Parts: sequence; structure tokens; C-alpha cells
Amino acid sequence: MKTVSLLLLFSSLLFAQIKFDNYFQNKILRIDYYHTGDSANDYYSIDELKEEPYWGGSHVNLIDKFNYGSYKAEVFDDSSKMEIYSRTYSTLFHEWQTTEEARKTTKTFSETFIMPFPKRSVTVEFFSRDWENNFIKKFTYKIDPSNYFIKTERDNQYDSFKVQYSGDPSQKVDIVIIPEGYTKDEMDKFKEDCKKVSGYLFNSSPFKENKDNFNIWGIEAPSQEEGTDVPADHIWRKTLLNTSFYTFDLQRYLMTTDNKKVRDVAANAPYDQIYILVNTSEYGGGAIYNYYSVCVSNNPYSEYIFVHEFGHGFAYLADEYSEKNSPYKNFYNFNVEPTEPNITTLVDFKSKWKDLIDKSTPIPTPATSEYKNIVGAFEGGGYVEKGIYRPMEDCEMRSISINNFCVVCKRAIQEMIDFYSK
Repeated sequence: MKTVSLLLLFSSLLFAQIKFDNYFQNKILRIDYYHTGDSANDYYSIDELKEEPYWGGSHVNLIDKFNYGSYKAEVFDDSSKMEIYSRTYSTLFHEWQTTEEARKTTKTFSETFIMPFPKRSVTVEFFSRDWENNFIKKFTYKIDPSNYFIKTERDNQYDSFKVQYSGDPSQKVDIVIIPEGYTKDEMDKFKEDCKKVSGYLFNSSPFKENKDNFNIWGIEAPSQEEGTDVPADHIWRKTLLNTSFYTFDLQRYLMTTDNKKVRDVAANAPYDQIYILVNTSEYGGGAIYNYYSVCVSNNPYSEYIFVHEFGHGFAYLADEYSEKNSPYKNFYNFNVEPTEPNITTLVDFKSKWKDLIDKSTPIPTPATSEYKNIVGAFEGGGYVEKGIYRPMEDCEMRSISINNFCVVCKRAIQEMIDFYSK
């Protein structure tokens, strides 16, 4: 116990030494890079660096404390060799790697890592997880902030507006909502839809109790045409972000590979999270942790979709349902603990929610009426029926429901809110 306490104390002292103003300016350094590979391999290469005006992140919590995501980037000050910033995240490329297509071909995806703009030269190290969930260093890149090749020109500049404003972005969770498939004449509709979906978020706990810890911004960025692409129906719309249903040939999966356009538009406001709101009544959406989230605006289930997908994008919550026709193959290694906070293989259950379970509750937990509202370990989740367990019989990450996050998901969300706002 003494050793653990000393390590925690050392970590706290180390993090306390990272004074934002000593190392950073209050704006963004955006690193665009290419991620290339197949089902078994991945490679990084730099695209370009950009300076953007609004850093929306914390000035205090600069080192990522969550062991989440498929990737990690760590930033080191070159003069002191000290780690001064890090973030974990996932991307569409990682999901694609688990599809059947990735076994047959190689693809390249555009990705972005953002950080506060450094005052001095830094080294950025990029890591990918292996099959055992270990982070493996894949790429190192040195950056001189005085380099005149760092672009200061701004593409896709638009006006922003406040949907929900609670204060200083460095002490709040900042969400930027980007319109997709809203024409110039529909900007008033977009503003109303932003109010509507923000209300959806604050209808659910623990978001409703933390409303004052959020800022929500909208961007007045019109598309040429209304709606989005539906390839199977031969529908192709001229839209700002090039979103499309049938991502990975899953009808309801509505995403975009136009990463740079998404980042360009998001840069018109401070942000921690990007949310794309698509002007359609079709059912669909998607989200990837610290990447972006997507929801449709006019579907009867839009409230559920908006909050459920934000659970993925913001708190790295896993889907708790099983799906026979999932496009993902071998998404989880059953011999190691998943990194998402709300599913487990029971390999290292102590690292998950074992502390919330009554000693009399059997593990695994039978799906019977006796345990209907009890925290346990219920089999089925992460798109499979066997081998992965979820905390409760039902949750907003399992079924179409409103204000229904289980206690484990609520805890994970609250911890993330605290990280950005305290």
C-alpha cells in the first residue's frame, strides 16, 4: 500500500508541474496524418500541420488518465524531455481493420490529433494497440512551432453561435455541432434542431445534473443540397461533410471519411467533442471515441440516437447488445480485458465494476427476474452473445430507451465530465 501511495503522490506532483502557460499558447496545433494498413498492419505518415484559433480543452488535466481508445499520442517537451500532453482516441480506420474488406486490401484514412499550441519544440509519439491491448509505439514526429510551414490559413470559415453557454471553455465540456445536409435556407431550422438535441442530452442522467459543466456551439455551415448519401438507393447528395449511410455496408451506420473537412468546420469554435447533425428523417448515426459523433435530426428515435452515440464518442462506452450481422470480425480478444469501461471478459474484472457488485450476486449473473435491476455481469455485449459481459440487464447502451444509463455507464460519464471541467 505504501508503494502505491507513493506512486500516486509522485504522479500527482508530476502532473502539477505541467503549467499550461509554461508550455502552451491558448490555441490549437492540428496534426493531420495518414493512417494506412490492412487487418494486421498499420502505418503513419504526416500530411500537414495547421494552427487553429480556439483551444477548448482543459488547462489543468493535460495528461490523459484513461486507458481508453485504440490509439494514444504523447507529447514531450524537447528541452526538459518531460511529457506535457497526451490523449487516447479511436478512429474509423481501427473499425475498418476489423471488417472483411481489411483482410483483402489496404486502405488509407485521414486522421487528426489536436493539442494546445506549443511554445517550444516538442516530440509527438503515436501508439497503436496490439491484439493484447498493449500500446505499441508506431511513429515519432518532431515539431518546431516556429516552422513557417505550419499553415495559418483557414479553410471553411463560418459564423458560430452559442446553443448552451456555461463559462470558460477551459473549464467546461465543449461540444461543437456541425450541420450536414442543411442548405443556406435551412440555417434557422439547424439552430432550432441544435436546441432540440441539446435538450435531449440534458434529459438524461448524469448529463442533466451537469448541465452547467457544458458549452454547446453551433456552426452556420450550409450544404448545397439537403440530406445525405444513401448508396444502396443510388442517392448522392452534395453536402458539406460527405456523410453516408451504409458505412462498412451497415445500413444505419452514418459516418464520413472526410476528416479534414470535419476538422476545418469544427475549428470555428472551441471544442472537446465534435457532433455532426444530419438533416434527414432516416434512422441512423454513429460515434467513435474522441473522433466525432453523428445523429440524424428528424427521426422518431433521434433523442435515443443522440445520447447513445454521445456515450460512445465522449465516454468510450461500448455497445452492450449482440448483433449476428455485425460487419466487425474479431472485434474483441476474449483473452484480455476490453478497454471500454462498461464491458468485461472477466479476465481482469477487478479493473471494471466489481466494486459495485453485492457479494451475494453470482458472477456471471443469470438474466432472471431476481437480478433485473441488480448490478452484476450479464452475458452478451460488444456485438456478441457469448464471452463478453455487461453490468446490468438493460441500459441505454443496449436498448432503445431514454434516460436509462446503468450505474457503471453513469460513473464513466461522470468521470469524463470531471476530467474536462475540474
